[in-house]
Amino acid sequence: MSDDALIAVLRTALSGEHAAVYLFAALSTRTTPGALAGSLRGAYDFHRAARDILAERLAALGDSAPPGAAPAYDLPDGLGSAAGVSAAALAAEQSSAGGYGDLVAATTGSDRSRSIAWLSATAVRELHFGGTPSDLPGIA
Repeated sequence: MSDDALIAVLRTALSGEHAAVYLFAALSTRTTPGALAGSLRGAYDFHRAARDILAERLAALGDSAPPGAAPAYDLPDGLGSAAGVSAAALAAEQSSAGGYGDLVAATTGSDRSRSIAWLSATAVRELHFGGTPSDLPGIA
């Protein structure tokens, strides 16, 4: 894969991580302390770290202007209950799994290993938000 193609894939993933960080921060304000809050915090921390790694990787490839976060993102409806918050978190993790699947398909070496680890981690987080196990997370 050419550096330009790799940069394009990583930029798409970075944009997704910006959105996930925003969403998980917002969801964390809509729940009370407990297991759900802990899972939301864990997801927030994970996506923030993934965002930072992707930004660093893009910089290492010479991308001087990687995509930044939008000022705001649309939040889903139905966040007035724990079930709604969990559903939104599950949808975000499922979206992330698709993005990580794209990274696995498009990368090699340490980028691919990292992408596989991220895909596995998001599949586990999906379970915390009411998801069901699947053979190929990230593949609809």
